[in-house]
Amino acid sequence: MKSADPSPLTVVTYNIHKGFSALNRRLVVHEIRERLHALSPDVVFLQEVQGAHLRHSRRHLAWPVAAQHEFLAHEGGHSAYGMNVSYLDGHHGNAIVSRYPILKVENVDISHHALESRGLLHCEMAVPGWDEPLHCINVHLGLWARSRRFQLEWLCHRIREFVPAAAPLVVAGDFNDWRGKATAVLARELGLREVFESSLGAHARSFPARLPLFALDRIYVRDLKIGETRRLAEGPWSKLSDHAALAARLTR
Repeated sequence: MKSADPSPLTVVTYNIHKGFSALNRRLVVHEIRERLHALSPDVVFLQEVQGAHLRHSRRHLAWPVAAQHEFLAHEGGHSAYGMNVSYLDGHHGNAIVSRYPILKVENVDISHHALESRGLLHCEMAVPGWDEPLHCINVHLGLWARSRRFQLEWLCHRIREFVPAAAPLVVAGDFNDWRGKATAVLARELGLREVFESSLGAHARSFPARLPLFALDRIYVRDLKIGETRRLAEGPWSKLSDHAALAARLTR
């Protein structure tokens, strides 16, 4: 009997702006949760996730009791959080939420200077029907080109050292890559493909969400087939974060 095909995978990357709308006018984390759950993704790469904030929790009656990554996770699902920035009222960072069990988690400090704290969150997870664990790396790179070059070197080093050459890999997040330099580096050094560039011929413009002009957010893959890709920037999505969410359907 022929075995069933490995499970397809829907992944999303989304900078949620700490659960607030653009210019911090509204708390929208509940709406973000509704939109993500309606989309029913398997793995979500989240940036600017508020792990805790005492002042916001006192000011907003609807502030979730749980940390934002736990609040946004699937019911009965799994999540991992990497704290990047700590301050008097709380902290924020990157997170990965998954329908599937997360086997390993490591958050790596890739800060280039004292003015910007940045991290690389690396998770391995068990996807039903897949022979090897799926490696997921969530990044939010710096605002300065020199910092991004340094952080891309860190990312390349991390993948060479800790991701087997034949293992399925997704690298996603907010690359702040205004000039589109990262894709050539990751293709040349690691054989990664950006899903929108591969399927549509260009990176998806994702910022600002109401009128996307800049392609800051990316989904890169290796040893995975790219199916449908979507930029989620219209209708209710445009009124949430200042970034658009990006989604891709992948198969082994």
